[in-house]
Amino acid sequence: MNLKGKVALVTGAARGIGRGIALALAAEGVHVAVADLGRGEDSALAYRLARPSDLEETARQIEARGVKALPVAADVTRADDVGRIVAETVRQLGGLDILVNNAGVLVAGPLEALTEEQFDRLMAVNVKGVFLCARAAIPHLRTRGQGAIVNIASVAGKTPRSFTAAYAATKAAVICLTQALAQELGPANIRVNAVCPGFLRTTMWLEGVAPARAQSLGVAPSEAFDAFIRQNVPLGREQTPGDIGEAVVYLCRADNVSGIALAVAGGAEVH
Repeated sequence: MNLKGKVALVTGAARGIGRGIALALAAEGVHVAVADLGRGEDSALAYRLARPSDLEETARQIEARGVKALPVAADVTRADDVGRIVAETVRQLGGLDILVNNAGVLVAGPLEALTEEQFDRLMAVNVKGVFLCARAAIPHLRTRGQGAIVNIASVAGKTPRSFTAAYAATKAAVICLTQALAQELGPANIRVNAVCPGFLRTTMWLEGVAPARAQSLGVAPSEAFDAFIRQNVPLGREQTPGDIGEAVVYLCRADNVSGIALAVAGGAEVH
């Protein structure tokens, strides 16, 4: 697929991985609609969510690359919200060629301490959100005669680790959904792939994962991320939003690649 002039919708795009993906697509000449929840707090989570100003900053950076940006606030767990953002993307940007399902949340800690509210939130955002966005986007991708869906899963969906059991289950579900959709949508020339990020210095990791990892690593929470990278990543360095963005761009371009779950983890995941 020649990406210049195409239209993409990226969810969870206010900061971190989502922003990195949106900017990588914009650099290739793609017009990008960026969606995010638009509030800074969630009672089920231990870390701060992005603010509306973060989404506006993502849009500003997209436009600085010479393409159109459309920031939209939406909850991907609500079918009405998802239908609205897809419709707004098509109406204001002229169609839809690429969907990147990046919106996701994480809760870390012992399974016995996980609340029902937290489990339900993980499943709703990480799995139901992918389903709702794909369902709403597919008819528009069909009208283009081709398209690409990239779902952001995780290396946890391939090799689960302690203290993230429910999160890993949701990401394994995303990989399975990706593979089934690749077969289902192949005849329509719509390619469906997943990217499995490794370990990034995001708010989700620093505030959501580090406290659970620090004790097992024998370090303070502020040192947990660097210690984890040293012990678990063969290349010895963290991954970045730009790394994930490059992988998404590749999968959007690769006309004969569908149904894969591409790990971007510095060698930490080899399955």
